[in-house]
Amino acid sequence: MEETATRIKELRGILNRHNHLYYVLNEPVISDQEFDHLMKELETLESDFPEYYDALSPSQRVGNDISQEFVQRDHKFAMLSLGNTYSKEDLADFDIRIKKLTENQFSYICELKFDGVAISLTYQNGRLAYATTRGDGIRGDDVTNNVKTIKSIPLVIRDKGVPEYFEIRGEILMPRDGFEKMNQERIANGEIAFANPRNSASGTIKMLNSKEVARRPLDCYLYLLAGEKLPANTHIENLKHARDWGFKVSQHMEQASNIESVYKYIDYWQSEKSTLPFDIDGIVIKVNETEVQEELGFTAKSPRWAISYKFPADQAETILDSVDFQVGRTGAITPVANLQAVLLAGTTVKRASIHNEDQIQQLDLFLGDTVLIEKGGEIIPKIVGVKKDKRPIIAMQVQFIKYCPECKTKLVKISGKAKHYCPNAGQCPPQIKGRIEHFVSRKAMNIDGFGTETVDLLFQQGLIRNVADLYTLKVEDMLGLPGLGKKSILHLLDSIQKSKIVPFQRVLFALGIRFIGETVAKKMARSIFSMEELLASSKERLLEIEEVGDKIADSFLIHISIPENLEIIQRLTDHKLQMESDMRNTSLSEVLKEKSIVVSGVFESMSRNELKQLIEHHGGKNISSISKNTSYIVAGKNMGPIKLEKANNLGIKILTEQEFLDILEDKNS
Repeated sequence: MEETATRIKELRGILNRHNHLYYVLNEPVISDQEFDHLMKELETLESDFPEYYDALSPSQRVGNDISQEFVQRDHKFAMLSLGNTYSKEDLADFDIRIKKLTENQFSYICELKFDGVAISLTYQNGRLAYATTRGDGIRGDDVTNNVKTIKSIPLVIRDKGVPEYFEIRGEILMPRDGFEKMNQERIANGEIAFANPRNSASGTIKMLNSKEVARRPLDCYLYLLAGEKLPANTHIENLKHARDWGFKVSQHMEQASNIESVYKYIDYWQSEKSTLPFDIDGIVIKVNETEVQEELGFTAKSPRWAISYKFPADQAETILDSVDFQVGRTGAITPVANLQAVLLAGTTVKRASIHNEDQIQQLDLFLGDTVLIEKGGEIIPKIVGVKKDKRPIIAMQVQFIKYCPECKTKLVKISGKAKHYCPNAGQCPPQIKGRIEHFVSRKAMNIDGFGTETVDLLFQQGLIRNVADLYTLKVEDMLGLPGLGKKSILHLLDSIQKSKIVPFQRVLFALGIRFIGETVAKKMARSIFSMEELLASSKERLLEIEEVGDKIADSFLIHISIPENLEIIQRLTDHKLQMESDMRNTSLSEVLKEKSIVVSGVFESMSRNELKQLIEHHGGKNISSISKNTSYIVAGKNMGPIKLEKANNLGIKILTEQEFLDILEDKNS
């Protein structure tokens, strides 16, 4: 019994971690099949040993993708996940269960399982009211402004017979050709290519700048109509109506009279999925008749009338020749396997990711091993297994390196981290070049014409050793260098000069300080208005900035404690880059000066972000956590009970949305 309790606790911890990686960070590290196997083991143990039931177990919830950057909105109709299976035997059991639960005649609808991000669109009186992500199935993020940029989604429906209120569910995805074109543009701009279409779609729909979303090649297929007054009593007829109203509904949907017809549909698309213009990872099977759907009902997590059959990830077998160790911009060391060329999912594969030392040890890799590689949407496939029975009699075990392959510095491993790092940030060539490539990228300083090859060339010639050196480049320095004509040199120098008007928050992001991404850089620039003030800030002051915790504050302070980094910042200042925030010039009044304000809940007249901007424009400071230094809280609907309790205990004044607006109105009247 003690072993069972330990395993249940272990599984819950593992699954919670992978839920967070998948739904919040969009950085999955295991395949869907591996996750589902772990979940199946947990569900079996909890069923066999009900005394270990826990309402907060990952088996009792739907994965959560809620971001605190967005206002949350309740789903009128729960947006639950589907049960997954990888075998036809499970589908046969599904068919038997349904026949036991109903005496009514029914059929199945077979649909492609799009590999994107789920979305719910709500229409009122023929107009798109709002778009909400799945979230936890009960409430999700309101991403209406971003969804409005997707041209395949109708904003207004003028057809007769459209219900006064309905929701339509679907999947936002990125077609392969658009994804590849976008990556080509990113590489040409010196930016890192995105990993796969699914993660790109998920990350894009959560961006705070809808103008940037509009530039991404998103599409949306709809697959479920929900409402109280639907036009038909079958799933397929309702979707045909939705198609007539202007929604993009897949043409590949088919009705099946029995489970054998479902198998045929699965077999066809498992072999033909590569012919589609977008990625799918399986097939969804639903009961067609809505009356039977209602009769079957739901479990706590999923409808009883639907299930998804997941395709196994594409795999191939090949030989491991060698392992390279690559050094990233932050000094992280990543092992990459060199393989004998093999065809996998339509492409020739010669390299595969191994991630870190732990995975090398877990796989027990030897050079010359016959390995299984898997491509589940990743650009670089990964090794998922070893055929140890095929191992050569004489073989050398793969050993993780102890010294940096580029600068020979002894590697370090940070406690709690899986990766090793080269600490020689100032002298290690890949780290230096990586920081320069990040600095010139479009979202940072946007210096056009500075791809990876140009950075490498100028570094090899000794013309640049850090980002400040870019601003000392001259025409005569580069004339005669391979691949650089005078016209391209002039364009490059002109782009460098234009970068001097890039706003402070992007300069801060461009410095490449660990953990300070675009969003955090903006938060810092909105709270502390100049580099001079930032450099003089204590850790306590940094922690007052929204989204800045110990990890980010410590990283910033460590960065500026290094003399070489301070010298670079000073040189950039001398070259007239923007080291003061233009956000200080947006002040409407100082009625909130020296006020530290927490915003919590959902508001009626504006979004939470708009409210926070209003606070800044009137001289106030947004903070994320409640303390004795909090001036007051602006509370909307559904304010968190923990925050409310803490505010009451500290005696902090709580303002309604209207009371807050009245303060601003009195000042401006």
